[in-house]
Amino acid sequence: MGTTDTTQLLVDYVSGKHQAADLLVQEVYDELYALASSLLRRESPGHTLQPTALVNEAYIRLLDQTRIDWQGKTHFFAIGARMMRRILVDHARGKKREKRGGNRDRIQLHDDMSVSNRSDEDVLAIDEAIDKLMKVNARQAKMVELRFFGGLSVAEVAEVLAVSKRTVEADWTTVRAWLRRELSGTAAT
Repeated sequence: MGTTDTTQLLVDYVSGKHQAADLLVQEVYDELYALASSLLRRESPGHTLQPTALVNEAYIRLLDQTRIDWQGKTHFFAIGARMMRRILVDHARGKKREKRGGNRDRIQLHDDMSVSNRSDEDVLAIDEAIDKLMKVNARQAKMVELRFFGGLSVAEVAEVLAVSKRTVEADWTTVRAWLRRELSGTAAT
């Protein structure tokens, strides 16, 4: 199946054809699992959340989104990335109930936007940085979420955000510098 079939399955599901959910899971499961595995590989060793659990939780949340006007497979995975981000952040918060802040270690952000050996604190710091960026520039915050948590390419981000690839590339340069400053602990407070 291709993108058109995925879009049709989403439309069918939202219109009440719940058997489309079974076909949809067959269509998207491998990609969702690969995304979840990639996200969890960046977590600290011994992370208790497994890719299958992350995929299942994200998929359930995605199917609950019946008011979304699905624009296709890329849009589905963009929303999936947001769901996985929320699940990872909720998981990290659940494991770390004490106050965050002053004693947090600096986080090294790599060019590919991955953070090596992420701890729960790192996930929370990244989430906090995205939330802070959302107040300054919502499009750039969505871009980080799509690239970092969704693993989308520049072209796919451009499609989801309905902007040119060149715009995404220019914004990406700016936002990476901003994130490095935020996550290194050198940003002005």
